[in-house]
Amino acid sequence: MAALGTNELVIIALISVIFLIPLVALIDILRNQFKDSSNKIIWALIVLFFPILGGILYFLFGVKQKVSKIDF
Repeated sequence: MAALGTNELVIIALISVIFLIPLVALIDILRNQFKDSSNKIIWALIVLFFPILGGILYFLFGVKQKVSKIDF
């Protein structure tokens, strides 16, 4: 078996990040409650239709809209 070169490892790392960002965002959206219940659906749709950009936008702006554990 041939060893993986630097280029292959970089490509594997980029592909992993591309799949992980929306996956982690969707898991976070589904596991948490939001101040406005429609925001949960909106963020899930944004991440589903625009996976990479939607995931990044969710982590930049959407996380601030979640209800903290203290607010329960």
